[in-house]
Amino acid sequence: MKLNFCTLFNTNYLSRGIAMYESLQQHCPDFHLYVYAFDQNCYNYLKELDLKNLTVIPLSEFEDPQLLEIKPTRSAGEYCWTCTPSTILYAIKTYGLDHCTYVDADLLFYSDPAVLIDEMREKTVMITEHRYTPAYDQAATSGKYCVQFVTARNDPDGIKVMEWWRNACIDWCYARAEDGKFGDQKYLDSWTSQFSGVHELQHLGGGLAPWNVQQYTFEKNEKHFTGIEISSGKKFDVIFFHFHGLKFYEDDIVSLTDAGYEIRKEVIDLFYRPYVRILNSIAGRIRKSHPGMNANGVSGKAPYGAMGLSTLANYYRQGLKSSKRNLSGLHLLKKIKHHYFFKAAKF
Repeated sequence: MKLNFCTLFNTNYLSRGIAMYESLQQHCPDFHLYVYAFDQNCYNYLKELDLKNLTVIPLSEFEDPQLLEIKPTRSAGEYCWTCTPSTILYAIKTYGLDHCTYVDADLLFYSDPAVLIDEMREKTVMITEHRYTPAYDQAATSGKYCVQFVTARNDPDGIKVMEWWRNACIDWCYARAEDGKFGDQKYLDSWTSQFSGVHELQHLGGGLAPWNVQQYTFEKNEKHFTGIEISSGKKFDVIFFHFHGLKFYEDDIVSLTDAGYEIRKEVIDLFYRPYVRILNSIAGRIRKSHPGMNANGVSGKAPYGAMGLSTLANYYRQGLKSSKRNLSGLHLLKKIKHHYFFKAAKF
């Protein structure tokens, strides 16, 4: 069965989007990806590439009067969230698809995602849990589920859920927690009780992310990338990792994720190092033909540099500013352990 995916991004996420597409190309035998290009440079570049199994859609074709009406009331990020359910509906209705899966552009696939779609069986919509490590549980504010991999079938139940979600996001979709809502995401919390045919993904390999990766160890060889759940010893194939929060800065600095998460060296070496290298390679390819294009989304000066004496001194000064009790270097070891800023070219 051909798997249909859709995603959205602008030029700042171009390297991520292409990396995600190329990982699908490597691991998914039969797929098509519909990309909603959220600026003209992104659209033009993808049209020039003329990639196999990829259709690029400009905003001029996608945006309808309802989206255009609320667009000025949302930030760029909030508008992307607002558009998520509409991307699924547009792809299904415009191209006559029997199903479509929305995927975030900052995912990378390591195995065929068909196993995730197959898990739905007769269900009509599939959603993925954050599966928070308890220390990082943000379900109360950010939601139980993550809008990273959402599948809907082109049937009455699937369309009903997607249209409800679209209308809800058009009505309210902001980057704040308010009245039990948060962006496009908290709406999903009620779906299993509100609608029929909604399936929660059970496969542990679908949805690895910085907020849950502490629960697993990993084994990798040429043929298999396997995760092991520490609490149960259960083994599973790694299907995709969500590189949420990864940022590029000036002076060749990359930040892997939020310092609040504990990311083991094993995870950095197996997931983050190869991913940063892939993004830098793609961005380099793009710069050769389009020198001014910011394909990695480099933005401003990094708050910290790569680990070194100057960074240690910066952490120490900040500790002193917060409390004179930090004169002895209290919490400095934790700062060092959770320091995720690196020189991208050397990473």
